[in-house]
Amino acid sequence: MSKRGYHHGNLRQALVEATLALISEKGPTGFTMAEAAKLADVSAAAPYRHFTGREELIAEVALQGYELFADLLEFAYNDGKPSILTAFEAVGRAYLAFARKHPGHYIAMFESGVAPNQSPELAKASERANAVLIRAAEALSARIPPARRPPPAMFSAHITAMSHGIVELYARGKPGARAPFTPEELLEAGVGIYLRGLGLIDTDS
Repeated sequence: MSKRGYHHGNLRQALVEATLALISEKGPTGFTMAEAAKLADVSAAAPYRHFTGREELIAEVALQGYELFADLLEFAYNDGKPSILTAFEAVGRAYLAFARKHPGHYIAMFESGVAPNQSPELAKASERANAVLIRAAEALSARIPPARRPPPAMFSAHITAMSHGIVELYARGKPGARAPFTPEELLEAGVGIYLRGLGLIDTDS
């Protein structure tokens, strides 16, 4: 990176970009503020003009990640078009695509220990992403009799947990990634089993 970013008032974002690279390479606890500063090509003291420490810097990465994540999920869901089921499946694929294309953001959001309610801005961005998943779950389960219908937040949490597990085991180049199926195939099959159990798709589909 170049110091030109600092001179033009972009030090904050330069540090975010450096942190994304370091998180992807070393994990959220594997680097120091001094390393982020070095990668951003600024002095070791410069980051403290914007962040109190590494945790606050990672929280900013998480915030930007949630905003990007929410945009991607909203685009994938497309207001439930062309069908509720198709839109729901698109959201699942978008989840995997985000984790694959933005590993630094993903780790900061879900694996760094930064709580979504750490700041009002972070909470708002996290809630916007979750709202897409909950809305998709609510729309898909609307035809289940109310007495048998799972709460939308629980429905969404089940799919999120499945997606996150697939990311961890099969989508990030870890030993478990050596599987005879792609992450997308695994998620599609898992979601299909879940939806059949709820009676939302035919057993022959």
